[in-house]
Amino acid sequence: MSFLRSVASCLLTGRVQAQSQTGQARRHIKRWVAPTLRELAHRQQKKGPQGPEPRSGYVDWNYRSELFAFGKRLSENFELPVLQQAFTDPSYAHKEEERQRKFGIEEEDLKIAHNAHLAEKGGHLATAYVEAYLKQSLPKVPKEGLEALANYLLSTETLANVSRHLGSIELIYSSEYPPSDKILANSLKAVIGALSDSSGVERAFTFVRDFICTQLNQKDLLEIWTPVEPFKLLKEACQQRQWSEPEPRLQGDCGKNTVLAAYQVGIYSNRQMLGKGFGETVQTAKEMAAIDALQKLFDLHDNRRPFDFSLQVETKNVRLG
Repeated sequence: MSFLRSVASCLLTGRVQAQSQTGQARRHIKRWVAPTLRELAHRQQKKGPQGPEPRSGYVDWNYRSELFAFGKRLSENFELPVLQQAFTDPSYAHKEEERQRKFGIEEEDLKIAHNAHLAEKGGHLATAYVEAYLKQSLPKVPKEGLEALANYLLSTETLANVSRHLGSIELIYSSEYPPSDKILANSLKAVIGALSDSSGVERAFTFVRDFICTQLNQKDLLEIWTPVEPFKLLKEACQQRQWSEPEPRLQGDCGKNTVLAAYQVGIYSNRQMLGKGFGETVQTAKEMAAIDALQKLFDLHDNRRPFDFSLQVETKNVRLG
């Protein structure tokens, strides 16, 4: 009995202590907290939905320090005034000039440097280096294929994606927040132009290689460039190599005249099979076989050697227009 009494006493004591601790915790919440939270919620509801707030609106924001940190993150040396100009979109400059004009500021003091010139210069540098890099990395690919890959690397979507991941969203001065893909892409081109002015053309080329050309890593190149008429292109490739005209041959079929029909076609030239493909029709299988042959001829197959992103492209091969 004494043992049971001691156990009950311990349980009762623990319950009383827990209740007292709960009561103390509740007493720590002041009476003004709930009305304040209700008032804040009411004001937020009255204010309506708000868009994302830029980081520059915070009290601890230091734009000059952020510009300096941007260059150090990329291991590049920028002249801060030039880098600030690279992040100033023309839309922001025009909007700011209009605002200052309303306050009566003189015309000669209204001009704000924006990144239009730097973006144009950086765009030329990026285009020149990307074309030279692709030509040296993929010597067997025809001109139309190189153009398609270059257009992919220099597209607004790709450049905006690179710019976004470099952390330029908070650094861009624009009339809208968050900035659009076009503004992000132009700012990246302007950064390339600013790097060229600050550290030279070679550093700008290295920047393009490290951050733009690397977007081809682990990509299926035939998803980026899909020949419109693969068999015609295969004929031209065989003529250039002085091979016999490619000949498609039906190697097998099953499920004829059904919805599950399948055909296998092989393409031969010089008594060698260049490629094979499968499809629900003979024409589809022929096109897939031609694409398979082009992959081998142009060295675009899945198990090709990866891109060399330490490749040094000769400066003489880079035409700046």
